[in-house]
Amino acid sequence: MDGYPGVIGGDSTKQQERHYYLLSELQTLVKDLPSSFQQRLSYNTLSDLAQALIDGTVYEIVQGLLDIQHLTEKNLYNQRQKLHCEHQALKQDLARKHKDALQSCKSHNLALLKSNQQTELEALDIRVREEQRMMDKKIVAEMDQKVIDQQNTLEKAGVPGFYITTNPQELTMQMNLLELILKLQQKESQSGLL
Repeated sequence: MDGYPGVIGGDSTKQQERHYYLLSELQTLVKDLPSSFQQRLSYNTLSDLAQALIDGTVYEIVQGLLDIQHLTEKNLYNQRQKLHCEHQALKQDLARKHKDALQSCKSHNLALLKSNQQTELEALDIRVREEQRMMDKKIVAEMDQKVIDQQNTLEKAGVPGFYITTNPQELTMQMNLLELILKLQQKESQSGLL
């Protein structure tokens, strides 16, 4: 088959050939999905998806969304690592402070000092756990927002199966659709069609 880049409007025969080619490739790729999802991807859905993929714009959108997601994940990971390092430094400083205090402590104050140090250590542990919990909550909220942004973008681009949802089954279906799009893009890219 000849390449299909830039098939827009004009040549309806080429567009139809490209649609049949994409539909055929999608039907082949769907066979790799779990049967429960294969059953939910009707011929019409795959045909609509093939239609959306004809001009290559959806590939570019998906790649852009993937790049943004990876940058976001990397940024959030770095933020969490930074917080972890700050916590480690706080714990080391407290341990050093406690060690110095123990060395200069008079024996009759030792029990009180150890009790105060234990209280300080417990307070730091509580602070660390709370800050980590808040960071994890922030990460989950940001990633949830990215999913909504992706769903919204793909829905506006006219990609079938995409709309804003938090239903786990629908999310898995959308991830499967994205996987199909990425596999098809990779196949076309390797065969020189893109």
